[in-house]
Amino acid sequence: MHKLKTGNIAYQTDVGQVRTTNEDQVVALKNKHQDVLLAVADGMGGHARGDIASKLAMQSLSKGFLNTFSLLTTKTATLWLRQQIIKANRSIFLEAQKSASLKEMGTTLVVLLIVRKEVIIMNIGDSRVYQMINGTIQQLTVDQTYVDYLFRQGKITKEEMENHPQKHVLLNALGLNPSVSYDQQSFAYEGQSFLVCSDGLYNNVSDQDMLMIMQSNDTVEQKVQSLIHLANANGGTDNIAVALWEPTRD
Repeated sequence: MHKLKTGNIAYQTDVGQVRTTNEDQVVALKNKHQDVLLAVADGMGGHARGDIASKLAMQSLSKGFLNTFSLLTTKTATLWLRQQIIKANRSIFLEAQKSASLKEMGTTLVVLLIVRKEVIIMNIGDSRVYQMINGTIQQLTVDQTYVDYLFRQGKITKEEMENHPQKHVLLNALGLNPSVSYDQQSFAYEGQSFLVCSDGLYNNVSDQDMLMIMQSNDTVEQKVQSLIHLANANGGTDNIAVALWEPTRD
């Protein structure tokens, strides 16, 4: 029988200081098997009804995790998560065919599962997973964006990425096509904390400021609120979604 150390979960979204609607969705859940799910979906800003796309991405994911989730191995957990992503992609794509106003709606989706001492991450778009371990913060996901591709190809510098005119161009999103591709990784869970967020957080809060808040003695709820408050204080240029998992310390 597998048991995770008990831990603390908190999550929240905020419209930010510029947008009039909130297209971000976030869930942070623990099921009866003590498995942990963190997920963020950021509806695509220039596309019709990104809020619908992000909601559809989350609905079956959270419902399935809480009600029908029975993971015996990390292999079955990975298979379940793949099936949920395929299902969500199909749901968004079919919904978009119903109306011209919904055509080409899409969303990012990043999901983190902790099950049987294993971490599984699947990512579509540019929402991110960070881990806090040994006093450091590390970005675990790779942004599926045009500027990140240019950077990895050595065509632009890290500094040039910040103000690039095509900074927000995604190379991949959920729901735009009948099929979907995603990045996937897995590794051993060693008691680290995880932060899952949309670009509304990391574009307005530096890694060092994130780490400073994460290392405070505040509760997880207070830390989430502090992250959102700082993002808004620094401009709040987009919707903000944050989910946080911290193991209980001995």
